[in-house]
Amino acid sequence: MKRKVVLLGFYATALISNGIYAQTHDAAPATLRQAEASVSTAALTLEEAWRLAEQSNPALQSARAGKIAAEGQYADSHALLWHNPELAYELNRRTAPQAGGSDQRYREWALGLSQTFEIAGQKTHRLNAARDDLASVDDAIAELRQQLRADVEERFVKVLALQRRIAIERENLKLVENASQAIGKRVSAGEASRIEGNVAKVEAERTRNQLAALDEQLVTAQAELAQLLQLQPAARPQLRGELLRPVSYQRDALVAQAAQRPQLTAQAKRESAARSRLDLERASVYPDVTLGINVARDGPSDLRERVIGLSVSVPLPLFKRNQSGIGKATAELTQIQIERQAGERDIRAAVLTQWTRYQQLVSRAQGLRSRVLPPLEDNLRLSQIAFQAGEINLTDLLLVNRQVLDGRRDMLEVETELRLTQIALERAAGWISEKPQ
Repeated sequence: MKRKVVLLGFYATALISNGIYAQTHDAAPATLRQAEASVSTAALTLEEAWRLAEQSNPALQSARAGKIAAEGQYADSHALLWHNPELAYELNRRTAPQAGGSDQRYREWALGLSQTFEIAGQKTHRLNAARDDLASVDDAIAELRQQLRADVEERFVKVLALQRRIAIERENLKLVENASQAIGKRVSAGEASRIEGNVAKVEAERTRNQLAALDEQLVTAQAELAQLLQLQPAARPQLRGELLRPVSYQRDALVAQAAQRPQLTAQAKRESAARSRLDLERASVYPDVTLGINVARDGPSDLRERVIGLSVSVPLPLFKRNQSGIGKATAELTQIQIERQAGERDIRAAVLTQWTRYQQLVSRAQGLRSRVLPPLEDNLRLSQIAFQAGEINLTDLLLVNRQVLDGRRDMLEVETELRLTQIALERAAGWISEKPQ
């Protein structure tokens, strides 16, 4: 029965991860709540967390919805002519005096069609601006997606590290409780003092208190991750995965990737669009030409005339020279150029800084793993044997145990910092790991 419940939990998680979340939200809210609740019991991987976040993150959904406006602008820029033709119809009723004092009434009508043409290449500039704006929106969405993945991975690692820390503390509690039971038997047999018995009890209680504090931190970290994944407030996702993720990139590859980061490419597209808009505003100084054709019927019924005419109208750019539009477009272009240059400088500096820290942490982790933990683990094994044989007292055993515990904590702390630095490095470089370990 337990196995069946676990399988059902994994199945619910898979449903959410594969996109059924959006469908069940409208069709069956109760089923959705059950699926979300299963996340708190099933082991969630980083890849599944990424998928959940990308499907439900409000900021990412809003950015994707905002793309519709850029697509509409791009569609309008493809129109054959920017201005719509104008159709005019005029109907007049005239009264003309006649000889003998009588009046003659008759109707006159006129029909005209006019079209305004741009003559300075405005369509090309408008089309280039719309195309670059649409491309910048795509890059902005890609940048937002990368930042969301980095945020999810960072909170995922913090929860995973707390789970590992709790596992270490529980193993330590087990060792302390075993020692406490052994020393309790010695105290009863008169082979150890009550001081040693009290020390063992206090050590065990302190370890339990440490576990309780860590569990509180875990609840907070799980709540932050659940909020980012848009899960139910009471959800406490349990995670599975490795704390360290192997990488194959080098510094030069990261620097090169940083130059292609979506944030920078979006800024480059925005700069190109702003330059096209400046060209458009400058071209708008040239007047548009309006051509028209008119058909009319004039005069009384017995002398009715048909009139066909052509018209050309050109506004004279004497007073308004579009200086305000040119000034705004120039300011926009300058601001985007400054922003892009600053972004390139800051991103490169961030990559180099995080790379240096990453290398330092790799060296520290290797030192702890090869030169510190092995002798500590060996000391713990030997001290347990010696304590059981009565060769050392409880104080010596607890001293060795604390050294081992401190070493494991240091190793976990360095590995956590190493993974978080790796996330920050990849965030700065815009590097995406599609297959997390």
